[in-house]
Amino acid sequence: MRELAVDLHYEERGQGCPIILIHGFPFDHTLWDRVAGPLEPRARLILPDLRGFGSSPTPDGIYSMRLMAEDIAVLMDRLEIQKAVLVGHSMGGYISLAFAQAYPDRLAGLALVTSMAAADAPERRQSRLRLAERVQRKGVKAVVDANLERYSPNELVRELTRDHMMRSQRKGVIAALKGMAERPDMTELLSQLKVPCVIVAGSEDAIVSPDKAREMVQMLSRGWLVEIPNGGHMPMFEAPELVVAALDELLQRACY
Repeated sequence: MRELAVDLHYEERGQGCPIILIHGFPFDHTLWDRVAGPLEPRARLILPDLRGFGSSPTPDGIYSMRLMAEDIAVLMDRLEIQKAVLVGHSMGGYISLAFAQAYPDRLAGLALVTSMAAADAPERRQSRLRLAERVQRKGVKAVVDANLERYSPNELVRELTRDHMMRSQRKGVIAALKGMAERPDMTELLSQLKVPCVIVAGSEDAIVSPDKAREMVQMLSRGWLVEIPNGGHMPMFEAPELVVAALDELLQRACY
């Protein structure tokens, strides 16, 4: 698997405990700007663009969660980081769990931000594959039209989210949709994790319900829940100060 990995574009800020902020779908590393600034004095922040997004390479094929986790491992090797805290938003959470399964000794802590461990239900899987076909025909706007209303109850946040989504590339979007559709169920992995884990959930998230977040926390031996009041799927836009506080707590438990 490792020989298929790509060298990711990334931004690095700050010093201290390494924390890798993995963006969701279909965004890039700038998704984390409102969170990274306040954390910078207290951690070494690595903000990659996933394959097919931002300024990273866009190879052919399906972007499985395991393959994108391999990209993160290669990036850690390049930066001489043996162990890091991983923070994954939505699809970034799927990738973080794939990394945790493949490299448990390289994981210092984990944050799943409006993400989940379960695989897609059959109808959801088919919905992703149909959306990939529409993106092929109509471009990235097909993803915006299909999903934007579900990202946040806040109109200003939806406008900001739209701007970020429209920067993505058709080829990367299609490859990631297919990768998410085929991802395995990671629910059983949660009970095996020995590191501190925080689940960040939006109380009004229409994509990953807070009930799913509560179920995941119950399976974690060192986990806790941070629920964002009136938040949707984009807490780094809706309430960045609460996300920063959650990640500060994670850093304290994982690194100090």
